[in-house]
Amino acid sequence: MNLNRALIVASLVLVTNSIYAHTPYLTPSTFEASNRDRVTLDAAFAEKFFVPELAFNNSIYTVLTPNGKTINPDNIVKMNLRMVVEHELKDEGTYRFSTGKRLGRVFKVYEVDGKRKTLENPTDPVPKGGKLLSFFQSLTLAETYVSRDAPSNIALKARNNGLEYVSVSHPNELFVGETLSMISLFNGKPLADLTIDVFEANDQFSDEKATISLTSNAKGEFNFTPDNKGVYLLRSRFRSEAPKGSLAPEISNTYTLVIEAAE
Repeated sequence: MNLNRALIVASLVLVTNSIYAHTPYLTPSTFEASNRDRVTLDAAFAEKFFVPELAFNNSIYTVLTPNGKTINPDNIVKMNLRMVVEHELKDEGTYRFSTGKRLGRVFKVYEVDGKRKTLENPTDPVPKGGKLLSFFQSLTLAETYVSRDAPSNIALKARNNGLEYVSVSHPNELFVGETLSMISLFNGKPLADLTIDVFEANDQFSDEKATISLTSNAKGEFNFTPDNKGVYLLRSRFRSEAPKGSLAPEISNTYTLVIEAAE
């Protein structure tokens, strides 16, 4: 192993367990920027939404503009508990904000004498008598949509890379009692039977447990109908085969989307 790869392995191993256990999010100061030309967003890992506990760093943030161009945000500031993003909304329409993909810790989980354990150094072999249960690296991505004036559809297009939700109806035109229709994809292909956990996140005292859990159909389709006004976080996790040369044979993909239901 060369020095650079050794440093990468060491840095990933040192990332705490909480990075995987926590849920990533990217939430804007407003979803409808009708009276302003700038928006700020917070990005972090948390157990309750939206109370930041770990900054979502070590990734490349992007903005998909209403004209279909992918650019980087104007300003990104790293703080101890969160990242703060600021961007000028120069054009009318919908923007898709993304944290970019963040590779996290490598997990090697095994069972010995009926007890489940995790190796602190995933390059170490499973102890004698132990049974390997899972061996994966975490990958997280958080997104949200912001519209200036009338919403538009170009930013809703599929990325066709990794885990994502593709909106059929517009997420910035969601009202209480109406249905948001989406399709779950992985590398552009529909994901059937994917679990989508929905968290209602109106304040810091919201329960960590999912409000409801949805399941995609054979075509990857799922629908969400909010009962209450407020902000919601949708989350899915999906295991996939890791690319050649990866630190683990599997990738545990976590994707979240933050939306708002208006009255």
